[in-house]
Amino acid sequence: MKKFVPEAVKPFARASRDKFKQSGFYLMRRFPVIGALYYATLSAEFRREQGAVLAGRAQYIRGLSELRSTSALLRRNTHRLEKGLIMRPRREVFGVNYIAETVNIYCRASEVTSFDPDELQWSFDVLSAFFDAVQPGQNAIVDNARSIFEGLAINKRHDQRVPYQYGDLPPSEISFEQLEVLFRRRRSVRWFDGRSVSVELLNQAVRIASYAPSACNRLPYQFVVANGPELAPRLAALANGTPGWAENIPCTIAVVGDLSAYFAERDRHLIYIDGALASMQFMQACDTLGLATCPINWPDIEGNELAIRKLLDLSESQRTVMLIAVGYADPAGLIPYSEKKRPEVLMRYLYKTD
Repeated sequence: MKKFVPEAVKPFARASRDKFKQSGFYLMRRFPVIGALYYATLSAEFRREQGAVLAGRAQYIRGLSELRSTSALLRRNTHRLEKGLIMRPRREVFGVNYIAETVNIYCRASEVTSFDPDELQWSFDVLSAFFDAVQPGQNAIVDNARSIFEGLAINKRHDQRVPYQYGDLPPSEISFEQLEVLFRRRRSVRWFDGRSVSVELLNQAVRIASYAPSACNRLPYQFVVANGPELAPRLAALANGTPGWAENIPCTIAVVGDLSAYFAERDRHLIYIDGALASMQFMQACDTLGLATCPINWPDIEGNELAIRKLLDLSESQRTVMLIAVGYADPAGLIPYSEKKRPEVLMRYLYKTD
């Protein structure tokens, strides 16, 4: 249709179209029902996200009965118990609403041979600390859960994976100035020298990335690695921001979030928050290992989504958060200066007024 419109008319046509859209979006903002009808009938922009959320909820429910290597429910509830243990003042009785299901899922997980032993040990230690903290006779639900837990003949070895004092953390020898150097060194590098990236270095960086904060310690993401001169450029080329330089990327990583870690729509953004936090630590870790990185924006475009889902064999509940190019920087390659905003612009203080 565009090719039949005279060039002289196109600016006016675009201006009219934009004005019409602006009026339409104003109406949708004022009247949410119109907006709901628009996105239900005329726009498919959010349908994939809606489908992923629904698939995630269905898979979450299915995962409660089909335990494999990890359990979002066990991780969430174990962390909730941790938070109860560190409260000031600590309540004499807490966790009543979820202790029974926590013990139940722990018992079932302990019977699954493929279940992560570290996750199981952490849960055992925290449950043990919980039952030590809540004295018998305080609550019938807790007492019943205690009886079931103590009847298990597994994980009797305590590994002390329980809350500990902040003062017990190892001292840091990194100064603010050194940290700033590390952060300033983390630049978006697009030109690499062709050397391959070893799996050992990637494992080290991902291990550091896993220390990033995650809501209820669920870590709802994976680093899907496309390593080598064939797969890495192919994956990178699926994003819209890589023409002209994707071919020289030796390793491309897709950070993929999984909505099956959540039981409600309210948590649908956590895969992006947690995935981004881990990605930043991953990129900083790469710099200390001599590797350069470039975060690549992943657009929510249907064609791109279908292509990456096929390439990475993703489930319906999985969504791509971002891509990361990894490799050894070409010393002669240019990097953008990218002036940053000043703290005064980035910060806003709240002042209480009478």
